[in-house]
Amino acid sequence: MNGRVIFSDDFSSKMNIVLGAKGYDKFFLLTDSKVDSIYHEKVKSLLDEYNLNFIVIPEGDQNKDLSSLSAIWKYLSDNGATRHSCLINFGGGMITDLGGFAASTFKRGIDFVNVPTTLLAIVDASSGGKTAINFNGLKNEVGAFALPSAVIIDKDFLRSLSNEDILSGYAEMLKHSLIDSEKMWSEIINYDIRDIATSQFEDMMKASVQLKECVVNEDPREKGIRKILNFGHTFGHAFEEMSYSSGHPLLHGYAVAFGMICELYLSTILLGFPTDRMRQTVRFIHDNYGTMPITCNDYDNLLALMQHDKKNTSGVINFALLQNFGKFAIDCHPTKDEIFESLDFLREGM
Repeated sequence: MNGRVIFSDDFSSKMNIVLGAKGYDKFFLLTDSKVDSIYHEKVKSLLDEYNLNFIVIPEGDQNKDLSSLSAIWKYLSDNGATRHSCLINFGGGMITDLGGFAASTFKRGIDFVNVPTTLLAIVDASSGGKTAINFNGLKNEVGAFALPSAVIIDKDFLRSLSNEDILSGYAEMLKHSLIDSEKMWSEIINYDIRDIATSQFEDMMKASVQLKECVVNEDPREKGIRKILNFGHTFGHAFEEMSYSSGHPLLHGYAVAFGMICELYLSTILLGFPTDRMRQTVRFIHDNYGTMPITCNDYDNLLALMQHDKKNTSGVINFALLQNFGKFAIDCHPTKDEIFESLDFLREGM
């Protein structure tokens, strides 16, 4: 039952079922300063009977680091957490990644429950069992596979999100649609993203989560097919890492959206992905996410960052690329020139 995803219209009752199932001795809730400022009193009231110990860290992916990890371990240790305690990770992908890693390593592993409060965390980070911190300037460089006891998804938490945060999560939904089918892709690129209150949006969100769950269940340790979930991320993580050092950090989904432009270009020239569908997708990304501010002078740095990608073998960059909707190839090895061509395509637009 570990890792089960529960969609809920009644957050309190579903949490009661999950938290009351194992006789935990203490409950800790990890969140960031932004989420805490919005939901502290509401969550405290809804889960009052559990006498929650709140752990609040600064917001922002730049704080998904060793310092925050150490602070969480210290708080758990100083406040009597045992192997029979439970950590609730309440927030976006930064919190579920960091909290999952903290829980999976504290006393060699305690249970944790993920409660995603962003669209990105719902459709990507909160499920699948990947936990990590950023280290040495690299995205998710240190981590572990560890499944949460449960993932509780309540769409009401999306109401507080900005349009940029919605778009960040929507990029992962776009990625899932490319992996799944032309039908799912068509629905995603033709939907009005400004309206997330519809039943259609909820159905698309659930389909995105289910797609990821199916892939993860088939390949939980990312030995094969699961690598396709990294589509757009080889470039995307490099863009994200470069943005941190520039002082203008990109939201994860924006970086992945720009990464998908590059990887769709490679998919088209190397594997024959349909050119018209590639261009429609690129146009959708430009219309909604803008452009990635890079120059030719950034190419070597981006290549060096991609060479640290966890999917690589023997220093060779491994890409997961698309032949068509639902048809893909993993461990593809474009040349340096082809990689730079794709960056040219990104810069030059259509």
